[in-house]
Amino acid sequence: MADLDAGSVRAVTDVVLPCLDEAAALPWVLSRIPAGYRAIVADNGSTDGSAQVAAAHGATVITVPQRGFGAAAHAGLLAATAEIVCFLDADGSFDPIQLPQVVDPVRAGTADLVLGRRRPTVRGAWPVHARLANAVLAWRLRRAVGAPLHDLGPMRAARRSDLLALDLRDRRFGYPLEMVVAAARAGWRIAEVDVDYAPRAAGTRSKVTGTVRGTARAVRDMAKVLAR
Repeated sequence: MADLDAGSVRAVTDVVLPCLDEAAALPWVLSRIPAGYRAIVADNGSTDGSAQVAAAHGATVITVPQRGFGAAAHAGLLAATAEIVCFLDADGSFDPIQLPQVVDPVRAGTADLVLGRRRPTVRGAWPVHARLANAVLAWRLRRAVGAPLHDLGPMRAARRSDLLALDLRDRRFGYPLEMVVAAARAGWRIAEVDVDYAPRAAGTRSKVTGTVRGTARAVRDMAKVLAR
């Protein structure tokens, strides 16, 4: 991971990486964190040595005993100290070098929440069942709160103080959607930018998009958020 040197023109930005057994992906992911960005790996009960691998590659590691994607993501948000916080999957499906694409509009003040719209780099990177479920949820989201999104992408950025003010409560797979719904209802300017989406790193296991069961579980959690 690149260090922030004294001559850097970019302020420090925290990158929260919820993590559950991603040891095989972390070396590459953390090596791609841009200068001026600090990786916070929120380890959610890994048994493959993810926490040790992350620490060895320069990340700040926090242990999150409560299981659930939202629990890990929110614990990372609480641990962050930078003005702007990003969220990024730790499985190697996103290239961290593209983080400035979602951060820069927030930093420039032209958007309050920016999401990366996934653009698969190869066929099969995004399974059909997961892509279809995402499209349906995005359509329901546009109808429900008017958020101009086509993808509920996990690569995203916003100001830490604003995120904390949303008082997000979901600690499962509904957390990313709850963030967007709460932001839209609060009148935030929400935008999306294209980012690359690749197959997850070999040796890692998908908890959501890789299986129909995982996708169904995530859709169920997100549907509960939309029904509130």
